[in-house]
Amino acid sequence: MPIRSYRSASVSAADGCSGQVSAAVTVFLCANCARPAQAPTSAGRPQPTVPDFGWPWPVREVLVPCTGRLQPEHILKAFESGSDLVCAVACREDNCHYLEGSKRCARRVGYLRSILQEVGLSGDRLMHFTLPGTAAEDMALAAGRPVRTREDLDAQLAAVRDRVMQALEDLHPSPLHEAQKDEETVNSCQEGDNDQD
Repeated sequence: MPIRSYRSASVSAADGCSGQVSAAVTVFLCANCARPAQAPTSAGRPQPTVPDFGWPWPVREVLVPCTGRLQPEHILKAFESGSDLVCAVACREDNCHYLEGSKRCARRVGYLRSILQEVGLSGDRLMHFTLPGTAAEDMALAAGRPVRTREDLDAQLAAVRDRVMQALEDLHPSPLHEAQKDEETVNSCQEGDNDQD
């Protein structure tokens, strides 16, 4: 399943003191986890909106139709591409448009955490969060019923951001970065040897 990125920024963050790259974060976001309620129409789905977490550094945000569609290879590819931390932000289990999507995502995250732990990368590098979702609100609008407003959404987004920042502070540098540097060094040495022949 190809995943289309609606808003993607550079994944590296600058350290405030030295200006060096310090962390990279990829966040997979459910398209329905934090948007305002919208009545379904026959014209198709409206363009999704990406919630503003107020990240203090650039973060790669990948919007997916449902985090239940995330496959292990998507998350592992994010780590392979240089992410120190990967997050899946889903709807609450009782407010998922796809009924089982949030539960499926939680099971996959748990499974992948155990794999990351087993290979020595640390399961703490993969985080799972839930936001309110909009399935019930969308159906209420479609039925002509009033929808309650969610004033605490900004506080929930800030809480996710703060937990990610704390996790980054607590984690050791990713061993994948060292492995990539070693591989680049070996490749450049081999190219130099080939040039001399």
